[in-house]
Amino acid sequence: MADQCVYVEEGHGQTGTVEVRAETVVEGLDVPWGIGFLPDGSMLITERAGRIRLVKDGRLVQDPVASMDDSETSEGGLLGILVHPEFSANRQFFIYRTIHPEQGDLINRVERWILSEDHLTARRDIVVLDNIPAARYHNGGRMRFGPDGKLYVGTGDTRQPNLAQDPESLAGKLLRINLDGSIPEDNPFPGSPVYLLGIRNTQGFDWPNDSTIWLTDHGPSGELGRSGHDEVNITSAGDNLGWPTIYGCERGEGMVSPSITWARSNPPGGAIIYTGNAISEWTGSLIIGVLGWKHLQRIDLDDNGNVDVNEVYFRDEYGRFRDVVMGPDSVLYVTTSNCDGRGSCPPEGDKVLRIVQ
Repeated sequence: MADQCVYVEEGHGQTGTVEVRAETVVEGLDVPWGIGFLPDGSMLITERAGRIRLVKDGRLVQDPVASMDDSETSEGGLLGILVHPEFSANRQFFIYRTIHPEQGDLINRVERWILSEDHLTARRDIVVLDNIPAARYHNGGRMRFGPDGKLYVGTGDTRQPNLAQDPESLAGKLLRINLDGSIPEDNPFPGSPVYLLGIRNTQGFDWPNDSTIWLTDHGPSGELGRSGHDEVNITSAGDNLGWPTIYGCERGEGMVSPSITWARSNPPGGAIIYTGNAISEWTGSLIIGVLGWKHLQRIDLDDNGNVDVNEVYFRDEYGRFRDVVMGPDSVLYVTTSNCDGRGSCPPEGDKVLRIVQ
């Protein structure tokens, strides 16, 4: 937890001071939600409507690698993607998707898939984690491998805030599982995949060290008479981020208050700690894709979790930003999300951008 919570009352941060630019890698995409890099530098990209696309040699392959009858909702559908760390040996990758079972309500699940040898098709292998609550809104969907090699999965509260505080529910949590779906023995809640609770709807998190997670969360949009207050949190195993008991810079016993929160809604998409050298001034910064206010956010935190830098880049230049990921070339890649019904979809569709100096 930070020593203090920075409350940004006006705007979202000063204009960025580092000279950077964006290069278009590929366009013609429809709500690209996640990027997974293959060992040869190719990309698997999820489109929220239920398609997995391949970008090879800098070009978008016309036919999808896979198409699935996802239950796309306003914020649900085919969301996060992760390429297995041993892909070269097993050709496996993971996806997070929303489905509507023949009987019952919408659910989210994590599935493991296998890519064909030529990378042009894929088939589902197993369901890794099932029955994550789903709804029209607040489905989370981001996945990352932690420094411990475990699979971490961010979920949303499905517009039922109290589920975030319910340790028996998978909604409003950061989950931690083994790559086969089993529960690690050292999880903070024995026998449960829950790693963090009290989350409204996270789509971004990363590790500055082996035991700490920097996690972004969406603030409320009318629930309980509240609005705004998206946040960046400094967390560790078993922490409670407080939603809906506290929000903004409020404090509660046994709960984590954020390092920074904005009165006006951002809200945050993906987030990653910049580990490259292409933009040396950014090394170690948390870079956040911002949806509503259409910019990249750079946050620097000191050793105590306090905010040193809060800057905004590309304001209104490329529209809504969704995923933010470091490529194998140690360069930052981001996806736009202008065709998701909340932005202005250009004729060329959504894009993948490469951020350089």
